[in-house]
Amino acid sequence: MYYLLLCSFFLVGCHSSQSSQQVSSAPHPKGEPSPLGEDNLSFPWSRLRLPRYIIPLHYHLVLQPNLTTLRFTGSVQIQIDVQNNSNWVVLHSKGLQISKATILDHNFAHLTDQVLPVLHNPSHEQIGIFSPRVLSSGQKYFLYIEFGAEFAEGFYGFYKSTYKTSKGETRTLASTHFEPTSARMAFPCFDEPSFKANFSIQIRRSPQYISLSNMPIVKTVELHGGLLEDHFAPSVKMSTYLVAFVICDFKSVTVSIYAAPEKWEQTHYALEVAVKMLDFYEEYFNIPYPLPKQDLIAIPDFQSGAMENWGLTTYRETSLLYDPLTSSVSDKLWVTMVIGHELAHQWFGNLVTMKWWNDIWLNEGFARYMEFISAEEEYLLHTCFAAIGHDSLNSSRPISSPAENPTQIKEMFDTVSYEKGACVLHMLRHFLTDEVFQSGIVRYLRKYSFGNAQNQDLWDSLANVRLNGEHLDLTAIMNTWTLQKGIPLVTVTRKGPRLLLRQHRFLKTVLPSDPHFLWHIPLTYRTDTSSIIHRHLMTSTSDSIHIGEEASWVKINSDMTGYYVVHYEDDGWDVMAKLMRENHTALSYKDRTHLIHNAFQLVSAGHLSLNKAMDLIGYLQLEKHTVPLLEGLGYLEAFYNLIEKINELELTKDLGRYILHFFRAVIDQQTWSDSGSVSERRLRSEVLSLACHLDYPPCLERANQHFQEWLQSNGTLNLPTDVAETVYSVGAQHDHGWNSLLDTYKISLSEAQKNKILQALTSSRDTEKLQRLLQLGLEGKVIRSQDLSSLILMVARNPKGHYLAWNFVKKNWDELVEKLVFLGSFSIRHILIGTTGQFSSPDDLIEVNLQMSSYYQFMNLYYIIIIVIIW
Repeated sequence: MYYLLLCSFFLVGCHSSQSSQQVSSAPHPKGEPSPLGEDNLSFPWSRLRLPRYIIPLHYHLVLQPNLTTLRFTGSVQIQIDVQNNSNWVVLHSKGLQISKATILDHNFAHLTDQVLPVLHNPSHEQIGIFSPRVLSSGQKYFLYIEFGAEFAEGFYGFYKSTYKTSKGETRTLASTHFEPTSARMAFPCFDEPSFKANFSIQIRRSPQYISLSNMPIVKTVELHGGLLEDHFAPSVKMSTYLVAFVICDFKSVTVSIYAAPEKWEQTHYALEVAVKMLDFYEEYFNIPYPLPKQDLIAIPDFQSGAMENWGLTTYRETSLLYDPLTSSVSDKLWVTMVIGHELAHQWFGNLVTMKWWNDIWLNEGFARYMEFISAEEEYLLHTCFAAIGHDSLNSSRPISSPAENPTQIKEMFDTVSYEKGACVLHMLRHFLTDEVFQSGIVRYLRKYSFGNAQNQDLWDSLANVRLNGEHLDLTAIMNTWTLQKGIPLVTVTRKGPRLLLRQHRFLKTVLPSDPHFLWHIPLTYRTDTSSIIHRHLMTSTSDSIHIGEEASWVKINSDMTGYYVVHYEDDGWDVMAKLMRENHTALSYKDRTHLIHNAFQLVSAGHLSLNKAMDLIGYLQLEKHTVPLLEGLGYLEAFYNLIEKINELELTKDLGRYILHFFRAVIDQQTWSDSGSVSERRLRSEVLSLACHLDYPPCLERANQHFQEWLQSNGTLNLPTDVAETVYSVGAQHDHGWNSLLDTYKISLSEAQKNKILQALTSSRDTEKLQRLLQLGLEGKVIRSQDLSSLILMVARNPKGHYLAWNFVKKNWDELVEKLVFLGSFSIRHILIGTTGQFSSPDDLIEVNLQMSSYYQFMNLYYIIIIVIIW
């Protein structure tokens, strides 16, 4: 604070150390008056985050992208509110060539006739503009900047994308992706979430293209030279990372959904979902959608699943397009969930934005959770299982964590912010009750509309809650879940009429117990003596609950609404296994799934023997519900894959025969069709895929029959979508089938079909074919760069490909870094953990240890990888 006050009293501004920052001045155009003495100026700001005494109010942005030269030029006029006397304006800019900068007063009069000096601090992605006249506190000014740049390489900022028509013609478009810190690559701006402002955008284009942005077009003006200029309505107040614009030749199925012209028929389902989702959210939040329009557009080159730009949400094609002829029920569910996520952001994230990126979970955790409230809560179980898998490693982090520079900020977009955030909200909702939770978040959204919020603001909005007549300190409870890392393990011991409870951190690594970890755990439980779900808040390391002598069993964490692992000591697991064998329907399918998951998690952490876990799933031959069935099958499949990779041939065959014998009745009753409920269709896909992988003769015979029919039709036959990937995978084991699939991949207009084919191609046991695929991914033409990290993981999961993928990563490390680090640490993290996560031997550990220690810039990932391999 003292440093900021000093800045306001000096005309030149606060000087930062030249040794710690690279500072350069901007070139000035010929014919302009010489800038004021740039050589005598030092960059005025030394911090990563911008000064708070200059506030942007309104951006007037004019852009002229050229899809031929692959460059864009533009100008931005930013109305600013000065709150301390200063000669400097510091804002963000990255990779932009600044050609002119001036400052005007509130009457649009220039403060000076000279070109203003622009100093650059590339390490902080900031520019400083010097005014010879002091900008006075309490006054408003206009900062005017002209700039230009090439379209960005990769998928951030203002970047180029391409697609091919069915005739093989390559067409170009330009799109944006700014979250978290890339708006500064498209125009100079105050690129922090708390600097909300209004945006008036104008885009110049050739007549063969259209332009889209957050708001609707209010008019189009014809310019000299045949160009058109689209003027968009002023936006509501929003953060820079939500600004978006696209220039393309796409068509829309309506005014809302856009896709490449030959794919627009695949947008009908997205339209149906979007309309229903917006209606649902308006009713649930009791707040009308704030903008006059909502466009959804499928971008051919797009790294993440989607982006919630206000009024113009952008999507990877697989996340928006649904082709009934080639998209499976899982593809359909994915489209539903992604659209639900992005439209939830229009309230959580856009209407109310976190103050800083350390609380990004307020955006992403809520949006992930609303996917399940709006669509299907059944799949939340697997989201929480994924969160537990990450959170049980010592490399996890608190939900709310410090993040200052762009790299740290990008790392916040992870399992903790999304999956754990959603699961903690789920626990809170069920502990408070639906009504209390919903009314609290409505209060939160209304109070902070068009503003920013942090953790405490949410807890305050949900306050005044009681449990058993006692007031709950919600802040104290929730701080234990958001400000410390990890997940608790609740150990349960039955002593007559009482349950003795202990809590400590659940870890899959050999570390001493840390007494400093303590959670306030909202426990729920049920016994066989009543259908009532009991509640208890555990706030100490040990506790007890009275359940009565007559209770023969007790299930802790009812329906897995709580985010904690449960271990039943002494004969507790034997009691649960007996219950599952004799009367498994006494528990809900969620409770049965939760028990299976907990048991195998405890095995992996050394708390439970594998025999006990296998006893528990012995009942599965009686199971009729797909969710617990798939959970148990998933663990057996994981064991099979592990043994298969270490080349224990006899053991692999024995386990394969055991799985087939155990699940033969389920396998044999599957049809090769798309009939049934969503759950039944997902079960069919998983079970038949595994059966063919285990070389079950009836499965191989049927899959080969379908594949031959597909080949004879020259790829025009539409296979049942839920088994298409299995059919392709069986066919890909032969040269002719593999080559035919690759040819189809090259020309297919369905991203859903291409994904199934790519999965099949990477299942080949021919290492030369796998090597060819990796090379095609590196080239980025046949297989797009956006799919490279997924491709490497697909190859790594193949028993014949896991060392191949790792060697490919080592050999091409520099090129992968060049291609992918710019795309964000997620891609590199995805590749490193995905490839090394397939290893399991001490020799593998030594190999990775030697290799990764040289990649010092990824040391955090290195520690995660070592833990994964050890376990």
